[in-house]
Amino acid sequence: MSSNGEIKFLTHEVGSLAKPPWLVKTSAGKPLKESDIEHAKSWGERLEVDGHEQLVELLRQDERDPDEIARWSSRYCMRLQESAGVDWIWDGEQQRSEMYAWAIAHSNGFEPRGTIRSFDNKYYSKSAAVGPVSLGEPYHNAEFSFLKSAAEHELKIPITGAYTLAVWSYDEHHLPKAGRLGGGLSRKDEVDARRELTLDIARNIIRPNLEALIALGATWIQIDEPGASTEEDELDIFVESFNVSVEGLEGCTFSTHLCFSDYNLFFPAIEGMAGCRQYCVGFANYDSTELGTSGADRPGYEVISKWRDLTYEPILGLGVTDIHTDFIESPELVRDRILYAVDVFGDPARIHVCPDCGLRTRSWDVAYEKLRNMVEGTRLAEESLNRAHAGASST
Repeated sequence: MSSNGEIKFLTHEVGSLAKPPWLVKTSAGKPLKESDIEHAKSWGERLEVDGHEQLVELLRQDERDPDEIARWSSRYCMRLQESAGVDWIWDGEQQRSEMYAWAIAHSNGFEPRGTIRSFDNKYYSKSAAVGPVSLGEPYHNAEFSFLKSAAEHELKIPITGAYTLAVWSYDEHHLPKAGRLGGGLSRKDEVDARRELTLDIARNIIRPNLEALIALGATWIQIDEPGASTEEDELDIFVESFNVSVEGLEGCTFSTHLCFSDYNLFFPAIEGMAGCRQYCVGFANYDSTELGTSGADRPGYEVISKWRDLTYEPILGLGVTDIHTDFIESPELVRDRILYAVDVFGDPARIHVCPDCGLRTRSWDVAYEKLRNMVEGTRLAEESLNRAHAGASST
C-alpha cells in the first residue's frame, strides 16, 4: 500500500545481468573492437549514465584496469534498471566472477577440482571442501559500498546460500574415507556429510558475510539457492541452513530466490523457514502467453496457493517475465499474471513483482524491454485494482 492507501506493488530485479563486451574482453585481457566502444557510448547516452564519456576514453586505451571497468559496468546496469522504473535494484553480478566461484575464491578450506557444465549450458569451476571451511574475508563489502554510493534507487544484495555452495562442491572432508575412495557408502552417510558441510558453510561463511553487510547498511539481503531442490530428501538441510544463516540478525529483511524446479517439493519443508520474509520464484517460464486472469489462463501459477497458506505469511516475489526467451511480455500479460496472484492471495500486500530469475542470458536490449514492460504491467495492475476498490467504496 502507498501512503495514501492506494495499492502499489514493489518491483525488483532478481539476479544477474549480461556483462557487456567491453567488460568481458577487458577482464580477459583482449583488445576491443570499435563496436565494443560504440556499445558503451550508445548505452551511456541511452541510459544517461553520468560521466560515460570518461568510460569511452578509458576503453580506447591499450591498458585498462579490469576493476575500474567493472565498476563502470555496475553503473550502467543499475541505471538500466532505474531507467526501466524498477524500485529495488542491484548491479547484476558485474563485479563478481560467478555466483559460486566468487564465494569459494574468498573462503578457506576449498581446493579447485576442474570445470563442469551448469544447467544453462554455462560452465563453472567446481571445488572440493578439503578441510574446515571459513570466511577468508567478507566478499561483498566493497561491491555493496560502491553500489550504495552510486545507486539512485534502493538496493537489494543477493548472496549465494549455504546449501547451494555445498551441493555444488565436492566433499573431501566430511564424507567417510571409504566413500571418497569409491567404496561402500550409504545414503545416510551422504546426507549426514552434506548436513555437516552445509551448516559449516552457513555458520562460518554465510553468516559472517550477512553480519558484515548489515553493518554497512544493507536492509534487504536475498539468499540465492538455485541448488535447493537438487536432492529431494535434503530439503530439511536447505531450510536448516537458511535458519542458521539468519537467526537473530536484526535490521535487515531476508529473502530467498528459488530457481526453476518442481516447487511442490519445497512443501512442507519450508513451513519451518519463518525467517524468510519473501520467496522470489519463477512462474512465467511455465505459463501461457495468452491474456486472462482465471486459473485456466494462468497454468504456470497454480502452485502459488501453497505460499499463500504458509502460517508466517511471507511475501511472494512473483516471477512475471520468462528469462529463457527473447519474447517480450506485454504489459497486459504482466498485469493479468499479477491480478491472478492477487486474487489467489486475497492480499496485494503479499505480492512483489520481478522477473523469473536473473536476465544474464538475454541481451541488454531484451532485458531492458522486459523490465520496462514488467514495470508498466505492474502499474496497469495497480490501476485496475485501485479502480475496483474505489468503485466498491462508492457503492
